[in-house]
Amino acid sequence: MTPATARSKAAAVSSCVGSVLASLVCAALAGGAASAASVDAKYDISLLGLSLGTANLSGGLNGDAYKIDIVAKMTGLIGGVTGGRGSGVATGQFNGGRISPTSFAVTSASSSESRTVRMALGGGAVRAVDIAPPIDAKPDRVPLTDTHRRNIVDPISAFLMPVNARGGVGAACNRTLQIFDGAARYDIKLSSAGTRQVELDGFKGEVAVCQARYVPIAGHRALRPATKFMAENRDISAWLAPVAGTNMMVPVRISVKTMVGTAVIEASRFRVDPGVTATTLSDD
Repeated sequence: MTPATARSKAAAVSSCVGSVLASLVCAALAGGAASAASVDAKYDISLLGLSLGTANLSGGLNGDAYKIDIVAKMTGLIGGVTGGRGSGVATGQFNGGRISPTSFAVTSASSSESRTVRMALGGGAVRAVDIAPPIDAKPDRVPLTDTHRRNIVDPISAFLMPVNARGGVGAACNRTLQIFDGAARYDIKLSSAGTRQVELDGFKGEVAVCQARYVPIAGHRALRPATKFMAENRDISAWLAPVAGTNMMVPVRISVKTMVGTAVIEASRFRVDPGVTATTLSDD
């Protein structure tokens, strides 16, 4: 594999997997109080069965607020060639059983370039966006309007999903998620594919299995082959695990067919510590 090919494959995987990973579990419906817990998870990232890297998620939530941090790094051949890495943080509140993001920031970098996206949000809408360096204008990029920046959540806040306890674990699916990542607006349509038992470091129990569809709305490149591929993709799924002490669920496995093979992001560690407080959230 040449360095150029490796960079191309890494970019394709990052583009296809990154947005889906962050948006499969959006908080888009009403639920009960979030209660309190902290989450510590480690994910292994692979493509065609070969290790690509790792991602770590740490988060704290209580009845009123949440904060989530994510750090990812490419390893092995791809990591050595591209130097791929990324990090992000999101904060927000729980209002009437819904997630209401207040801030979002993510930085992605490789050996040749880097980009930072920052958003301020409130009431389910984007108040301000800063992307540095700016995304290049392209003739086939579908224009964004103010409507596309309302009634949305950011990709990192999407790692928390409220569920109604009366529906059980399986109720986590069967919904449409509305995502805005600072540059593009898209829907993720989830449907239930049953449940299964899993055992991880820190977790043993039933998870919801969801099938997913990607629906581009605005900000995407309409003529780009990857856009068409993902819009027609039927091979996207996610496993969602309950966060003990709360009415939230978080992904423990995501599988996405990409143009260069199937990528899998799977938790090797999923630990929950019930009882985190708002004070803990503000100490970071």
